[in-house]
Amino acid sequence: MRLTPDIPLNISKPQQRTLHALAQGGAIVIERNGRGDPVEAACVTRDGWTLADCDLAVFKSLKRKRLIASRDGGPYRITRDGLVNLRAQLDNRTSVRGW
Repeated sequence: MRLTPDIPLNISKPQQRTLHALAQGGAIVIERNGRGDPVEAACVTRDGWTLADCDLAVFKSLKRKRLIASRDGGPYRITRDGLVNLRAQLDNRTSVRGW
């Protein structure tokens, strides 16, 4: 089943924060055990910071909804469906206001 903008998804706040970090160039790095099962997930922003909201449960949920994907064994990044289903959020680094 392909997700479309017509079908809204229930995305929790930690999932939204993770998707926003991925949309801005971040990636989810997975640590696996000897059998290849994921044991830890860390979302790293493009600036090198680790997102505290991103854990294994958030990773599994985003992967199940096909909002993130990995290519050629690399880190997980946001998919086109993930971008389409992402709610708009102002980027706090590009504020219009001048204080």
